[in-house]
Amino acid sequence: MRQGLVYYNDHLAGTITETNDGEYVFQYDDKYVEQYPNDFITFTMPVTHTPYNDKRLFPFFEGLIPEGWLLNIASENWKINRNDRMGLLLACCHNCIGAVSVKPIIKENER
Repeated sequence: MRQGLVYYNDHLAGTITETNDGEYVFQYDDKYVEQYPNDFITFTMPVTHTPYNDKRLFPFFEGLIPEGWLLNIASENWKINRNDRMGLLLACCHNCIGAVSVKPIIKENER
């Protein structure tokens, strides 16, 4: 299972998870839901306590991953398969252009 913290305008907005079954879950943080109920990260994912689930990485997060020559550089330098969308999201999207960033959650056994 791999996870990342999703920030919107430097506020913790939620968590993106790739489960061991290869499914994806995005869950808004409870504090974020209470404090910023109208500040959704994308129109397709309004702020709610209910998690979003999908068998593919959500299109919004796909859109954060670099393309073209920048994807080639990221894939080669970090040795991440271009089809490993969650791996690329966690490696490349710490400091995205725009309001959203994703920072990997590193477990103790992964250090």
